[in-house]
Amino acid sequence: MLRYSTGKIVSILLLTVLGFLYAAPNLMTPETRKAIEASAPSWFPGWLFPHKAIVLGLDLQGGSHVLLEVDSNDLVRTQVATLRDDVRRVLRESRVTPQGGITVLPRGVQIRFADAADRDKVLPRLRELSQPIGNALLGTGGAHTLDIVTTPEGAVQMTLSEAGVRDRIGRAINQAIEVLRRRVDALGTTEPNIQRQGADRILVQVPGLQDPQRLKDLLGKTAKLQFRFVAEGGGNRGEVDMLPSKDAGGALTPVEKRVIVEGEDLVDAQPSFDQRTSEPIVNFRFNMKGAQRFGQATTENVGRPLAIVLDNEIVSAPRIINPITGGSGQISGRFTVQQANDLALLLRAGALPAKLTVVEERTVGPGLGKDSINAGLKATYVAAIFVVLFMFVTYGLFGLFANIALIVHVVFILALMSLLGATMTLPGIAGIVLTIGTAVDSNVLIYERIREEAKAGRSIISAIDAGFTRAFATIFDSNSTMAIAAVILFLLGTGPVRGFAVVFILGILTTVITAVTMTRMMIALWYRIARPKALPF
Repeated sequence: MLRYSTGKIVSILLLTVLGFLYAAPNLMTPETRKAIEASAPSWFPGWLFPHKAIVLGLDLQGGSHVLLEVDSNDLVRTQVATLRDDVRRVLRESRVTPQGGITVLPRGVQIRFADAADRDKVLPRLRELSQPIGNALLGTGGAHTLDIVTTPEGAVQMTLSEAGVRDRIGRAINQAIEVLRRRVDALGTTEPNIQRQGADRILVQVPGLQDPQRLKDLLGKTAKLQFRFVAEGGGNRGEVDMLPSKDAGGALTPVEKRVIVEGEDLVDAQPSFDQRTSEPIVNFRFNMKGAQRFGQATTENVGRPLAIVLDNEIVSAPRIINPITGGSGQISGRFTVQQANDLALLLRAGALPAKLTVVEERTVGPGLGKDSINAGLKATYVAAIFVVLFMFVTYGLFGLFANIALIVHVVFILALMSLLGATMTLPGIAGIVLTIGTAVDSNVLIYERIREEAKAGRSIISAIDAGFTRAFATIFDSNSTMAIAAVILFLLGTGPVRGFAVVFILGILTTVITAVTMTRMMIALWYRIARPKALPF
């Protein structure tokens, strides 16, 4: 029946108070929220302390929007270079010398053998370089990363397969997303949106960031760091690379192809200042493997200049005066303070697997976001006022109970979004407006059922109880179907669509508490106090 224990009433009221507490930070300034966070007891979990506010999306607070595309040609060149090195290693281990060396093709390599016996000896090892494409769950499907054919002239051609290139691009996209996320997070921004778009593009949206040029500089750099020795006497043409040197004003400098240590062996990079010149520098530290290789190379090559190469440009080429065995060093190159900070950030985040090019950039001003907020709030207020008036006029006192539950319903949505750190977008505001209507829809079903039961001759208390009990199945079914649609939107949608889905899902969950449990409690208390003889509508 309509009996509510004191414990149940206290629980509902306590839950309501918590909802208002967690939603309250949205009305506070950032300074006030930080002060509240600092005052939290050390033993209390910080994420439970009510100090978080809803994060506004790009369309509400402005920010930077950048669409990046993986340079597939650069990726293919990198794969061909790796394939060439692998083939050279196989030939060296097999002690076979090809005729005319290794010929680099646009999408592969070619090796000629003067002796058919040498070709037959090496061919099985070369075929091992072609890896199957797939995973343990879906299987390989018969596709491989390389197409290997032999020509009548005794040559072996190894070319990248189309399936192999597509697979490499897909893996490069996933790896690039993680690297970009680490770079953007280091900027101190909140709730960036980084996601894949199509086969070879990545969308980056950073709310609140009004400097798109710095964002492009951070996202577009590959940050591939290498330590290579400057070639003595110019070196042999096939064993050196001519790279521009920053210290030499962009003049080409010969450096050995052999890489001593790469950026992937770094464990830390921090901006600092040179104690002698006071110029900004970047201090770095290697892992154990990198420290050993770096120490051995500097010990054996005292007096030689060591080129620090970043994205195929020599940042600096200091001469090794003493062996560097401590596993750490510094990079200098006439940096500004921000350049040193950004370089340290890039090195900590790691190198991108391929070059990314900016195909679209857009900056949303805070003024446009403010207009969107005002328009969204206006729509919310108008919708709420009309819904409240309709419920009050139609159902009288019971409509007032439904309106109180509706207010708590919206507060719960805001509290949950604050607690979860969810992002509010313009479609999210539309989701709140929609949930305002769906929330009172449950009350309409209950009240109409109560009216029907009362007309059928039931007493007031029996009609109310039957109305809640028999309408619950209909409410559960309708909310379940909406929840299914919202979950599909969340799983398959992107960006603003997911923002709408999140708000809608939270609204469906809070409807059960407010439209059913809370409304029923208020009606039960009203009946216990007033003992009415007839329904108020």
